Amino acid sequence: MNIHAIRAIYGFEMARTWRTLMQSVISPVISTSLYFVVFGAAIGSRIPQVGGISYGAFIVPGLVMLSLLTQSISNASFGIYFPKFTGTIYELLSAPISYLEIVVSYVGAAATKSIILGLIILATARLFVPLHVIHPFWMVLFLVLTAVTFSLVGFIIGIWADGFEKLQVVPLLIITPLTFLGGSFYSIEMLPLLWQKVALFNPVVYLVSGFRWSFYGMADVSVGVSLGMTVVFLGASLATVAWIFKTGYRLKA
Repeated sequence: MNIHAIRAIYGFEMARTWRTLMQSVISPVISTSLYFVVFGAAIGSRIPQVGGISYGAFIVPGLVMLSLLTQSISNASFGIYFPKFTGTIYELLSAPISYLEIVVSYVGAAATKSIILGLIILATARLFVPLHVIHPFWMVLFLVLTAVTFSLVGFIIGIWADGFEKLQVVPLLIITPLTFLGGSFYSIEMLPLLWQKVALFNPVVYLVSGFRWSFYGMADVSVGVSLGMTVVFLGASLATVAWIFKTGYRLKA
């Protein structure tokens, strides 16, 4: 494996984060803080507890997941789309670097940025509510798996998109609604029975449920099922990326 090439691309992508610090880090943290103020204070005063946990603390895992999913997709999609837009993607494809090394570089950088942002948001959350992580290992595992999986999804979107506006279509019209409907701000057990069954078709439910279990030991679905579904999403994303490079979809045209 060409470690020097991976390090070069990874370093370039990480450097872009520090050049756009306001957009990459500060803006998502401010947005998440506003969620704490609105949902934690305004709505939380009307919903004292959920499953014996204060509402403000209950929504923390969901807010972290909301930021993690959107930022992972945004970072990875823009990272690979910009070389396509400028035409430098052909230099990358003709360089002595394998497809695996390209994916590891771009997806690794996007996932790293998202994980750092998630940890900053967790630190910010402690300013608003008391946090207790019962299972820190599982918290980190879900954090990393989710960041890598949705960075792969973002990488796929970046390859598929043929315009800047398309980079926002999937996050805005699919990922964000699924996150809001995936139990980020409530337990699906609070829904009518029919809608509880419908919610189980939402993949984000498993991500949020497993991540929340690592904090408080409570979950809407079994943690084993949550972990299994996360691995399935990861495998499906890897298979799609492999197919893209095998066929040259939107790369060799």
